[in-house]
Amino acid sequence: MQFVSVRELRSQSADVWRRLVDEQEMIITNNGKPVAILSAVAPENLEDSLTAIRRARAIAAVESMQRQSVAAGRHRMTPKQIQAAITAVRKGRPR
Repeated sequence: MQFVSVRELRSQSADVWRRLVDEQEMIITNNGKPVAILSAVAPENLEDSLTAIRRARAIAAVESMQRQSVAAGRHRMTPKQIQAAITAVRKGRPR
């Protein structure tokens, strides 16, 4: 997988697009840090590609929440404690 700087993408975009056909995926960097994934798609599978990306983001978000829960010790809560926390949050919401 190739890394492409934002500067290179701006100044040599035609070359980057040509390379993308062979590479299929490139990582866009800004100041040496990854900021985006550039991925080749075909018109006939655009929706499938978007669905896969969204699914992967959702899975990553759930995994992150699970890690935060374990770090905070919430994974040890009993069902009764969970229900009490849900009730407290619902009471605090405006109707």
